[in-house]
Amino acid sequence: MTRLGGTGGERADRIGDEDGAETVAWDVAGAVESLADLWSLAAQAAVLRLSPHQLRALRVLQAAPGLNLTGLAEQLEIGLPTASRLCDRLEAAGLLERSLHPRRRREVRLGLTVRGRRVLDDVATRRAQALADVLGAMEPDDREALRRGLRAFAAVREAPASPPADES
Repeated sequence: MTRLGGTGGERADRIGDEDGAETVAWDVAGAVESLADLWSLAAQAAVLRLSPHQLRALRVLQAAPGLNLTGLAEQLEIGLPTASRLCDRLEAAGLLERSLHPRRRREVRLGLTVRGRRVLDDVATRRAQALADVLGAMEPDDREALRRGLRAFAAVREAPASPPADES
């Protein structure tokens, strides 16, 4: 990872806190970048190579079958013309199908084809295997520490925000 301002150790020397949140954040950011690379490479090894945007669109449609083009564009935070072209490419590849809404004639619903679901399954399998390979190379104590750390991170991240203290 390219670290702005130096490596975590250099930053720790400057701030005088080797285990401080900022230093750990730099270490975690490096690990996340490594994980993102692993994730991307595993996806690119799939039977059918998809761009990150195409893969994300398929995942959105997997989670929300029957979504219309406007809904997909909103979920992906892209414009309607871009979403339409993306769907054109996915449909041409046999991964997405469009169908008319049963009650709203002007609305087109989007859904994955069987091939689209298989491609997503293939990507998920490859990603899980790549991650398992890396985790398998770690010491058991390190794996357990990682698990505990990720659980603690998720718990703090998901915890509701504390209400502001009463200043009366």
